[in-house]
Amino acid sequence: MSTFYESVGGEDTFRAIVHEFYKQVRHDDILGPMYPAEDLEGAEDRLRWFLAQYWGGPQEFNERRGHPRLRMRHAHFHIDTAARDRWLELMGKAIDTVDRDTLPDEHRAAMWDHMERVAHMLINAPDDPANPGVHGGATPATGPHLGVPGTPGAHGSTGRHPGQP
Repeated sequence: MSTFYESVGGEDTFRAIVHEFYKQVRHDDILGPMYPAEDLEGAEDRLRWFLAQYWGGPQEFNERRGHPRLRMRHAHFHIDTAARDRWLELMGKAIDTVDRDTLPDEHRAAMWDHMERVAHMLINAPDDPANPGVHGGATPATGPHLGVPGTPGAHGSTGRHPGQP
């Protein structure tokens, strides 16, 4: 029985998603400043290792970095809903670059659900009271376009994911 990691193309798929994500981060006004330019490549490696490990791939993150402890590792970043929403927006676009033969809709939806849960869990700062309701132009439902009527995506979101009422 293959793992999720293996069934979606393994290293190549995760490398492609994470690389596309960081190509966007580099020029982003909200997320870009969180990453020192000299460590962007390291950040890309760490996210790829983490996602690969989470989805059943090599345990490289644990071997190199120890237990993920995501909240602790992100505590020094200012993560409000605008940062969360932008992270999700860019990750959704990155996931969308993977073809549906490699990442079918059911796997895409599972991956997106995980991304949303983790991004929400990492919020550690209040929103800017000077700009209430401003969330960087994205919503938590702006994820990969699943190509299924009634599902969220960059091409018209319902705000719901498959299985949500």
